[in-house]
Amino acid sequence: MRLSRYFLPVLKETPSDAQIASHRLMLRAGMIKQNAAGIYSWLPLGYRVLRNIERIVHEEQQAAGHIPMLMPTLQPADLWRESGRYDAYGPEMLRIRDRHERDMLYGPTNEEMITDIFRSHVGSYRDLPLTLYHIQWKFRDEVRPRFGVMRGREFFMKDGYNFDLSYEDSMYAYDRHMVSYLRTYERMGLKAIPMRADSGPIGGDDTHEFLVLADTGESEVFYDAAITDLTLGDRQIDFDDRAGLRAICEEWTTPYARTDETHDAALFDQIPEEQRRTSRGIEVGQIFYFGTKYSEPMGATVVGPDGAKVPVHMGSHGIGVSRLVGALIEAHHDDNGIIWPEGVTPFHCGIVNLRQGDGDCDATCEKIDAALKAKGLDPLYDDRDERAGAKFATMDLIGLPWRITVGPRGLKNGVVELTSRKTGESEEMSLKAAVDRVGQIYARP
Repeated sequence: MRLSRYFLPVLKETPSDAQIASHRLMLRAGMIKQNAAGIYSWLPLGYRVLRNIERIVHEEQQAAGHIPMLMPTLQPADLWRESGRYDAYGPEMLRIRDRHERDMLYGPTNEEMITDIFRSHVGSYRDLPLTLYHIQWKFRDEVRPRFGVMRGREFFMKDGYNFDLSYEDSMYAYDRHMVSYLRTYERMGLKAIPMRADSGPIGGDDTHEFLVLADTGESEVFYDAAITDLTLGDRQIDFDDRAGLRAICEEWTTPYARTDETHDAALFDQIPEEQRRTSRGIEVGQIFYFGTKYSEPMGATVVGPDGAKVPVHMGSHGIGVSRLVGALIEAHHDDNGIIWPEGVTPFHCGIVNLRQGDGDCDATCEKIDAALKAKGLDPLYDDRDERAGAKFATMDLIGLPWRITVGPRGLKNGVVELTSRKTGESEEMSLKAAVDRVGQIYARP
């Protein structure tokens, strides 16, 4: 992509109504545009990041054996009346009526709809276990939407639902989700801590939220510092190994880590004082087990091995895909702009031409662009007729992890400059060496 042909409406001034770093930088970097309170258009740069996050979520969910599908944004109110949640959910639910006077709602979540799909097509325990998920837009009418995509009214979310014959089977699904979420966040370059949480309107007793530590987080959190040293790294995960998954979950849930709703001061005080931490956290996902809360009232049953009908055990599991964009920026930025982790970056590498119109510089940039594409990478070539300082400022603002700079002085010596956005360190090397280095970085597992 050539920047001269791209739609990147960067702002020089910081919007006055943007209170946190991610909101300011997403607006300044031309990633989003507000259309109404808590509702945003995703402009090309932001959309690329959103899709990269979505791709990682899909890959990790399917690696865990979960099956993708797609449900609509609008739902019939009658399903929610069956479960008893239509009147109980509160004003966050956007209730509407169609031209035939039928009550509808813009879905804030999909437990009722997925239960209806399940009961329509599954009748035997032999069809279990089953986990279905989708990634779809949701709407919750927040009374005070703020912080950009971190607390919007319309948001993009992965929600998955497991159906199992027993509590034990459903907790195996719970473990699968916890481990798949840990893998998902690590691939994105995030440290997300599973914390014992409150289930809220979803219901159920077993639930963990995944929180990214940040000063701008909406939740106060309490945790044992030992949990921040845990990582899956290159560990091979066998999602068919129940005992292995349980061991990983115990590793992550044994150290004390709770949100303010479930905080237990007496337990927290048992941690050595030097290990106790309090902070704020950004919720980026949550997993729930709620048993037969929906299957019983909605008649989602299967014939068990003994021939008797039994309600299935269920859980729901969400990841805030659009919220993750903001959380990533909160965790990865500096005074100059965003610093994208390599797993989610909108472009793999920036190419900066310091003297547009110079024959050698233009030809070299074209070669670099072609060579990176030949390695399966997606570069962004700044071919604008702008000052070098303006080009560097744009690259720093949008946060691409790597930048190759081409200028007349370097070309006289047969070198270009490769710069890391994260460290700011630059190294001069040949065109081929620079391209090969970037290729090796993204070839890492």
